[in-house]
Amino acid sequence: MPPGRAATVARELASWIAEVTADGPHPVRVDGARLLSERAAFTGHRRRGRISVGGSCRLLPTADGWAAVSCARPDDPSLLGALISANIDEADPWPAVGDWLRAHPGAEVGERAELLGIAAAPVQADPIPTPPLEPLTPRAVDGLLVVDFSALWAGPLCAHLLGLAGARVVKVETPSRPDGARRGNADFYALLHGGHYSVVLDPGAEDGRRALAELVDRADIVIEASRPRALERFGLSADATVADGTTWISITADGRASGRIGFGDDIAAAAGLVARDTDDSPLFVGDAIADPLTGLTAAALALSAPADGSGKLWDISMSAVVASTLTAEGGSVPDAVAVPERRTARGPVAEFGENTTDILRGLGIRYP
Repeated sequence: MPPGRAATVARELASWIAEVTADGPHPVRVDGARLLSERAAFTGHRRRGRISVGGSCRLLPTADGWAAVSCARPDDPSLLGALISANIDEADPWPAVGDWLRAHPGAEVGERAELLGIAAAPVQADPIPTPPLEPLTPRAVDGLLVVDFSALWAGPLCAHLLGLAGARVVKVETPSRPDGARRGNADFYALLHGGHYSVVLDPGAEDGRRALAELVDRADIVIEASRPRALERFGLSADATVADGTTWISITADGRASGRIGFGDDIAAAAGLVARDTDDSPLFVGDAIADPLTGLTAAALALSAPADGSGKLWDISMSAVVASTLTAEGGSVPDAVAVPERRTARGPVAEFGENTTDILRGLGIRYP
């Protein structure tokens, strides 16, 4: 069993969400622990030891320990070549990367990966538990406008749970950067995005930037899962938006002050959430488990607000979320492992950009 109480924390978060929404028109009742394995119910993927469930991340030995290295994006093979300063077989970069890692310490791997924008980091041999972020005053979100810039799993799970609680969720993408999850399992994508609206705006065009700014101005909650400079390039300021009373959910690999990038598998393993084989080598725990843990955390925080009605910037580090679940001891071995279960999507999935004109017009935003 892995160290910590991730499944218990997930259940506690889901229970808090259920309590906050119990008296409203849209109570949210989910099993937080089962959400951690939910994607596998759709993909059919299972545990693969030192290869992640999805196959894009690996645990590899370094000169002084282990590192988690992801190769999930089209450009990652060439970036891994830059990491090791060598030409590599882009169809199978792992042999060359593995040889290089064995000759270099984990700290160097992490530093070079951050500079190159690679999702890789050393595995913490002695993880340090951190205090969790605590929700503020509970609030209803029924009818609130959620503008969701996030992609993949953590941010969309947060938006999904807020949508179940009655929020109006508008997913925003750009023409050149659609959510990468659209290329994944269609049924799982439908679960997280069913009943939401799809808006596509080009921040490279003047009318697109203006519409983006006006949309954010009207939002009650903004969700984003990128490094701060990404939206700042579009002229959007988290601090200014929060000063106007908005809740801003910022999800990053290691906090807004860090330049590190990461995905659910490498972040969880690097934070120390790994099981151990008989030879004490690390094994992946769950499927990108940092993602659903962070999505649940973000939803609970978004369902709270300062008592005085002011805005709030939640700086949610995925690695810190994982670390907050860690304890020195693992759990007891269960009699049986629960099979992952599917939930049903709550509504149809909008086509890419299907609602752009109607949503903006309905909010009084002129476009184009």
